[in-house]
Amino acid sequence: MNPDSTSAARNLSRKIRGVFCLLAGMILMGLSPQKNPISELLLTPNALKKIPAEQRVIIDTRAKWKFLSGHIPGAINMNNWREFTTKKDGIKGILIEDKTFISDTFSALGLNPKQLIIIYGEPSDPWRTDGRFFWMFERYGFAKVALLDGGLDSWKQSGATVERGFQKGRKFSKIAPETLKLNPDTIADKILINKVLSDKNYVLIDNRTQKEFQGATPYGSDRGGHIPNAKHIHWPDFFKNDGTLKSATDLSHLLKNAGVRSDQEVIVYCTGGVRSAMAYFVFRYLGFKVRNYDGSWWDWSQDSNLPIETSG
Repeated sequence: MNPDSTSAARNLSRKIRGVFCLLAGMILMGLSPQKNPISELLLTPNALKKIPAEQRVIIDTRAKWKFLSGHIPGAINMNNWREFTTKKDGIKGILIEDKTFISDTFSALGLNPKQLIIIYGEPSDPWRTDGRFFWMFERYGFAKVALLDGGLDSWKQSGATVERGFQKGRKFSKIAPETLKLNPDTIADKILINKVLSDKNYVLIDNRTQKEFQGATPYGSDRGGHIPNAKHIHWPDFFKNDGTLKSATDLSHLLKNAGVRSDQEVIVYCTGGVRSAMAYFVFRYLGFKVRNYDGSWWDWSQDSNLPIETSG
């Protein structure tokens, strides 16, 4: 028997109430709908092969000797993230933001902020400095930056060729310093973090090892511990054993278990903003608003006026 109009309305009302209860439950639980990954930030080898050479610049972040022994054809070797850092108030690892320096350095490499920059490293790198370069380029105002998933290993496994020897010369690309626009939404400092310590709209993520999070100081920090209220996610937990990024579903489960909500703004840190820069990339890929604290624990631990925790 077909339901009458009254029962149909009642069924519709139940469905509406069900949807309302589901949404209300998500809000009460502190959850929000899963974000959609920004696929163009993470390239497979096959996707990279389809991009014409004149439309992209490939950056190899491995050691020079490894670059010489084999690299993706046409790649540029940028193997030292420290060349783009300075010491400020006794804190090392701070990103250089002098526009003349940035202009001179990138002009000599034939780079400009309008180009598509594709960065790769190697999965076995304990610091994953390709993540640091990704963050650096975004901070310097490059609008189109991506990582090659799995680095050179995945490139080789795809059957693609490599070339050996020195990189090919590139045409000088003059960048006027005044045209550079540093992206203020990519970076955090201790002033901002101290201000939002108890703000539930923000979440701090510590990407160091569990031992460091609990107080170990293997890299000469002034104090041990972590920033109060910080969540701990060791950066390798974002990746599979082969160095490729875990699926968006697995990453969402990881963040949910860590107590991270998708409506929060994320601030990541480690010791000097390198390991956390890879975490920055992961959160960017997942669609979060995220900032990297380049001073990180070296900076925070040196300031005795700032609070720390050692539990967890």
